[in-house]
Amino acid sequence: MACAQVPLDEQQVTERCSLGKERTLSALHPERKEERIFMPYKPPPEECTPAEVEEFLEHARFITDDLEWLLGLPHDKFWCQVVFDESLQRCLDSYLQHAPRGLDLTALPSSPAVADMQRSVHRLVFLAFLRMATHKESKENFITPAVFGEIIYNNFLFDIPKILDLCVLFGKGNSQLLHKMIALCKFCTNVLLENIFTQQPSYYNDLDETVPTVLQVFDTVLEKCGLRCEGATAMQPMKLNGHKQPTAMTMNQQDLVDIILYLCDSTTTIHAFLDIFPAACSSFHSHSFISRLTSFYETAVPDLELSVRKRNFDDKSLQEDLWQRLSHSCRKMVETVHLLLHHTCLQPILEGSENMQTFADELLQHFTYFLPEKRPASFSDETRTSYLLQGVESAWDSVGRRKPQSQLQPNASSFLSASPGPACSIPQEVREPGDGGESLRGAEAMLDSSLKRNNVAVCPVSGAELESLLSCIRDLLPDLGEGFLLACLQEYDYNSELVINNILENRLSPSLDKLDRAMPRPVKEELPSVLSNRSNVFDDDEFDVFRRDQVDMSCIWKGRRKGENTREMLNDKQHIAEQRARYKAYETVVDEVIVEPGSSAATYGLDDYDDEYDDTYDMNQVGANDLDGDSLLNRRPFTVPQKNVNRDQFVQDPAVLRERAAARRAAMQQKKGFRPEQPSDVVGRPKGRGQTTETLLDRRKKETNKSRVANHNRRTMADRKRNKGMIPS
Repeated sequence: MACAQVPLDEQQVTERCSLGKERTLSALHPERKEERIFMPYKPPPEECTPAEVEEFLEHARFITDDLEWLLGLPHDKFWCQVVFDESLQRCLDSYLQHAPRGLDLTALPSSPAVADMQRSVHRLVFLAFLRMATHKESKENFITPAVFGEIIYNNFLFDIPKILDLCVLFGKGNSQLLHKMIALCKFCTNVLLENIFTQQPSYYNDLDETVPTVLQVFDTVLEKCGLRCEGATAMQPMKLNGHKQPTAMTMNQQDLVDIILYLCDSTTTIHAFLDIFPAACSSFHSHSFISRLTSFYETAVPDLELSVRKRNFDDKSLQEDLWQRLSHSCRKMVETVHLLLHHTCLQPILEGSENMQTFADELLQHFTYFLPEKRPASFSDETRTSYLLQGVESAWDSVGRRKPQSQLQPNASSFLSASPGPACSIPQEVREPGDGGESLRGAEAMLDSSLKRNNVAVCPVSGAELESLLSCIRDLLPDLGEGFLLACLQEYDYNSELVINNILENRLSPSLDKLDRAMPRPVKEELPSVLSNRSNVFDDDEFDVFRRDQVDMSCIWKGRRKGENTREMLNDKQHIAEQRARYKAYETVVDEVIVEPGSSAATYGLDDYDDEYDDTYDMNQVGANDLDGDSLLNRRPFTVPQKNVNRDQFVQDPAVLRERAAARRAAMQQKKGFRPEQPSDVVGRPKGRGQTTETLLDRRKKETNKSRVANHNRRTMADRKRNKGMIPS
């Protein structure tokens, strides 16, 4: 057994060999590895056919059983298996390579069994990597930190490609799969990476050597699209056959799909790694990753967007998927730039580091580099931009510093033309791909459609911004009313400079000239409270607390009322006496009602004969026996009408119901292939005449299964007592 308080790398264990002799081995020795074959991972099927689903579930079940066995091993056995079992590493590597990513999960077929099994494999793989990244599990089970770093580095348990896959698979990017798993979160992944990089600093050198390879991803995409980017590849001479290179518009459709998928996977992976492990931002920043990424965005994204929108796709769902992945890639590139700027420039400034001026100059240099990029959004809010610039000017003046005279009155349009491109260049076009003509941007199109649909004026600024605009104008023109200024702002699209200029030069529109310039601000009507408009069956009753200030509390009590006797309450028959008069009117039943002359019934002629009355079937045969030769009975004998009405029986015949139930049960049993149980014969022949084999078997079966009905285990307990000698035989 392993000794306590001794690291695993220094422990010695004594085991018996096959010849019965004892031998002493190191705790981490290849011969201590268990012989077990771990199967490589296969992704879920694209189509949920029964055969494919069964194959995936069976294959994944083997993997989950093996990983559960691995995680259940003690500390020394676990590390022997991890270090010396090559099939285990192939299994884990295959999952990192072929496991579905965040956007791939939405394209998978919806099968509950496949989804549950995928979640189980996902969770066990992460727990295996998490345990592999932990050098100390308890006070007794730990590895020396330096030796731990050498083990994971020399045996390639972790490397930079594996770490990137771990971030994109188990970080916060996976929405549908990871949100259902409590144990998998960004914090756990962050701890995993910190353990790896802290215990083995050589990974920082590997990361520094990997960044040029990551940049080569963007160069490869540009090369496939027949484009050139500023940076490393811009200095290389163009090949002689470069003009023959296909573009994004002329290349094969499958090549375009591969490029977009490759770009989406790469940008998502890079962003997930930097988001989970911010310490790596310095390595990316040292290779001018921001400038290379922004140049790539400006060069490649327009061509890729145009090709996806303009090309004719036979499958429209493929076109929509490519557009979604391309938009996702653009968003991840912008967020990656934000992460790099925050952790390399803004964070040191906010923390008050010694070289604060250096970081500030570097941040301004990046913004200056963004200026040539010509992909700002055309629907940027000029009012909001002016508001931000005025805030910057106020902050500048508050510290006692004056800006140059040429910058005192900035133009919002010029600022928009020189705004940073990547931060505003996420594609927002909303028209259908393949349509001709120019398309509106996303926010502009939504705003325009809402205005046309509702035919109402929509204020594009918030309440705080509107108050700021009013305050700015009233500081210059205090004699004007707020109502008049609101009308002017609405007329000139909330441009305060234009409003002030038109007021001072008397160039207001005719509709504004007719208004009173001292018009106050309209009072906002308060909406009635919900309680005053509510409708309820208890309105205006004695307990309506919303309309009554006082309620009779004597009618409200909890539990038994004080001073109330149960017997007296039961003996109180007042409610019966109150109903007696109502039901007394039904006691007298009159067969005939005598109508006296002069009464209301006689007045209305209730006893007069009605000519429309059909007396064919009356019992009194009026006129049937007249002596006119042909009587009514001879012409049509008296008959009683009969109608065959299919009435709904309230209580049906039980025998008919039993027959129907027996027929349904027989049909169901025949459909399922159920064989009815053969009737048993436990009575048999009379005593003394011998019994058949079937009767003997039925009696034995009945004797054995007596415990299934009443007196459970009667025969079993009797046999137990007899075997122990408690009952004489």
